[in-house]
Amino acid sequence: MVRNPRIAFIGAGSTVFMKNIVGDVLQRPALSGATIALMDINPQRLEESAVVVNKLIATLGVKAKAETYSDRRKALKGADFVVVAFQIGGYEPCTVTDFEVPKKYGLRQTIADTLGVGGIMRGLRTVPHLWKICEDMLAVCPEAIMLQYVNPMAINTWAIAEKYPTIKQVGLCHSVQGTAMELAHDLDLPYEEIRYRSAGINHMAFYLKFEHRQADGSYRDLYPDLVRAYREGRAPKPGWNPRCPNKVRYEMLTRLGYFVTESSEHFAEYTPYFIKDGRPDLIEKYGIPLDEYPKRCIEQIERWKGQAEAYRSAERIEVEQSREYASSIMNSVWTGEPSVIYGNVRNNGCITSLPFDCAAEVPCLVDASGIQPTYIGDLPPQLTALIRTNINVQELTVRALMSENREHIYHAAMMDPHTAAELDLDQIWSLVDDLLAAHGDWLPAWARGGRKSAAA
Repeated sequence: MVRNPRIAFIGAGSTVFMKNIVGDVLQRPALSGATIALMDINPQRLEESAVVVNKLIATLGVKAKAETYSDRRKALKGADFVVVAFQIGGYEPCTVTDFEVPKKYGLRQTIADTLGVGGIMRGLRTVPHLWKICEDMLAVCPEAIMLQYVNPMAINTWAIAEKYPTIKQVGLCHSVQGTAMELAHDLDLPYEEIRYRSAGINHMAFYLKFEHRQADGSYRDLYPDLVRAYREGRAPKPGWNPRCPNKVRYEMLTRLGYFVTESSEHFAEYTPYFIKDGRPDLIEKYGIPLDEYPKRCIEQIERWKGQAEAYRSAERIEVEQSREYASSIMNSVWTGEPSVIYGNVRNNGCITSLPFDCAAEVPCLVDASGIQPTYIGDLPPQLTALIRTNINVQELTVRALMSENREHIYHAAMMDPHTAAELDLDQIWSLVDDLLAAHGDWLPAWARGGRKSAAA
């Protein structure tokens, strides 16, 4: 009898995301009989997710089954794959805190979930929970692969590899394939005819090659076309969000010679060039959407109210293939059929110009042997230099978590390019104090309270 996989979803209350992944999984014949173990701490969201999964199973006519759990370890027991998607502290109170407290110091952000003071705080809140999942996995499913969809991706991946090196894990994002689709659209080319190779770190990887397949089977470099389209005002074309034109990344293409994989709104806060106090001209010129993430959160919360009711009343839930890598990984590991994905893994010398122990985002071969990162070598020096500015913040945040040394939280904020360009040392110290105090019990015990309160 052929065994079917067990797939655990930790944070299954992220219903729309979970629906996309499960929909992808159930459309693959080798996975269509899977047991889907849903776990979430919110009973209402968990129940809503179970409704969606059961209707997907019925719509597709497959033999999969869904189970729900409030106990994480029970959900994980015997799992082959563990999908993690949660936001510790949610929009309220934690995301609001990450935006509103820095704003009192004149420090404005766009997304604040990956780098900067917002990313540092999210890392401090999130990593301890990921470590608990690792502990449970070692106890009840030590051979399972963790597919981690949580930000700050690079900090999380680095911290897991540092503390639990035997856990099989990959951090997954859709920015590489998503941006490639955007650029193909900007050039009016079919995405299927594009060939690319990307490497770097999550949210700051670059297309080392971006090419179009010709009729004779050869490939043509598309970078000159992208630069020309930008200079002539034909690119970027309007995207899904009118608040977020893609001008920052195109401008950086003209300066660096390579296109970065994550969005302009993200990239604007990873560097010191675009968001500056007293420079509204830059915000206007590049269309930088300050406070973008809170706006999205509010819109998503409002949209979900109607969506949840629609799912509950629908007899069928139609599903299309998403662009997420999860089902491709599961299918390749389960069947041995090879695939290539872009994953976040411990660098281990894949990118020789970056630290050996950092979290790198590189092409990975996936087959029955698991996820196998590929060798890149040195990146162009200007890309290495820019990426290192972000790695500095990630490394110090991981060091703070590993050593429980509060000083490294302040050091991480000091090294952040955007924060350091806007605030002086006293302001940075005071801002971190205020953030640690405001987040309170959402943080691990050793990090709670500002320096003032800790010293008192």
